[in-house]
Amino acid sequence: MDSGEQLILLPNNKNTKNFKLMENNQVTVIARVRAKQGMEEIVKNTLVGLIEPSRADEGCINYDLHQDLKNPALFMFHENWTSEEALNNHLATPHLQTFIKKADELLAEPLDVTLWESITN
Repeated sequence: MDSGEQLILLPNNKNTKNFKLMENNQVTVIARVRAKQGMEEIVKNTLVGLIEPSRADEGCINYDLHQDLKNPALFMFHENWTSEEALNNHLATPHLQTFIKKADELLAEPLDVTLWESITN
């Protein structure tokens, strides 16, 4: 790994284990969350509870939650962060760590998180 690069690691997520991003580039996150059957409302309320503190995290540009129109168990976060460092700081916050610790009991599958960079202005 080059100087100035860091790995972003999220538990139970094979997709992000080897991501390398350059520091200080804006990072877009798409996080897909599937609730266990019968847990949809609990998961929805838990995810909604992440919005306010996450939007207050330094470097958060947007932190938006969506729910699938046809499958109420499927949620998606669309996030933008000013830098990889801001994202990593967000991932270490108590509100997000609390959710990650509850994920196995609430979710039907591991979080599906992908990281993106804009290629247009």
